[in-house]
Amino acid sequence: MPFRILGINHKTAPVAIREQVAFEPQQLNAVLRALTQEAGIAEAVILSTCNRTEVYWSGTATGADLSQWLAQLRPSEHDLAQSIYVHEEQAAVEHVFRVAAGLDSMMLGEAQILGQLKDAYRAAQEAGSTGPALHKLFQATFSTAKRVRTETRIGANAVSIASATMSLARRVFSDLGASTALLIGAGEMIALTARHVAGQGVNRIIIANRTLPRAQQLAAEVRGIAVELSELAAHLPQADIVISCTASPVPIITKAMARAAIKARRRKPMFMVDLAVPRDIEPEVADFEDIYLFCIDDLQQVVAENKQQRATEADAAHVLISQEVARFLSEARAKDAGPAIRALRAQSDIVRAQTVEQARKLLASGRSPDEVIDFLANTLTNRLLHQPTQALRDAAELGDAQLGQVLTRLLVKDSDV
Repeated sequence: MPFRILGINHKTAPVAIREQVAFEPQQLNAVLRALTQEAGIAEAVILSTCNRTEVYWSGTATGADLSQWLAQLRPSEHDLAQSIYVHEEQAAVEHVFRVAAGLDSMMLGEAQILGQLKDAYRAAQEAGSTGPALHKLFQATFSTAKRVRTETRIGANAVSIASATMSLARRVFSDLGASTALLIGAGEMIALTARHVAGQGVNRIIIANRTLPRAQQLAAEVRGIAVELSELAAHLPQADIVISCTASPVPIITKAMARAAIKARRRKPMFMVDLAVPRDIEPEVADFEDIYLFCIDDLQQVVAENKQQRATEADAAHVLISQEVARFLSEARAKDAGPAIRALRAQSDIVRAQTVEQARKLLASGRSPDEVIDFLANTLTNRLLHQPTQALRDAAELGDAQLGQVLTRLLVKDSDV
């Protein structure tokens, strides 16, 4: 049964269009149930993230059919046709393998998309919209993504400022679970970094901000504590990791504050990252032996190098995906041929049984073994070739040479052609 994919993603449409065709998780069950009631949709899975909405389906429905369905379900003042892509058969299999491996993501090699795909497939199972065709496709998809992650380093290098920050922190502190992090500010960059810090299992997180309610809101999200910026000097000695990004026109952490903190820590190392422009931490703080200070330019250089390394790994990932696509299609096509092969064998077995029974009766009537062998061979040949021969004649009369070419491939050895 054919596989097809219809989608809109960050490459084909701006967020204003993507958000109009997005589906909330709680909507998927009803939408999938309704979709499988549409003509030509045997099975369906819907993946909907901030960067893409894709419908995977098996059945006779075309891309035009699904485009019309989506336009009716999600009316838009924009022309969706300009942003929609449709993949079929091999291109569809290759696309979903690439998506799962993070090769089609905004951030090359990101791992989150694989979990989102698994969630999408699980939601489709709960809605009863999956079957053997998509089950086979998605199991192969998850297996391929695992192979890419195992055999390449596509996701090994941090490619965002927040992830690069924590990657550097691990070089200073081998056990982040025993560390305290002090994050200064409560804007978008600090919020993103705070989530990365929390995700690394840091023991204690302190959010310091000029406006305490904003600090409290972020602290609640990452299970940290919030303090006012005026309390910074008191909390600085507790921090193993300090990350700052505010809009202050002057440095917030001075060399004198850093000296006092190091003294109070009895020279226990501190890791500091200044993401602000202009800088929040006086550059002279880097003069202290026990402080490892990085600025935004340092991190951007790390990110650029890591992106290049991921691009190199992506080449190896493409090779693996090509292998897995070929393997999947080969197995799927062999399975598709199974019913025809079984039918052919069943018909041949009937002919064989009938002919053998006649041969036995001839032997019982006194015919010589040679006569019976000739009868058996000639009758089996004629009966087995009757239908193919008649089909060839009918095709020739209609000017269809394709059937003859197929039979030639089946019956003639390469060496004899």
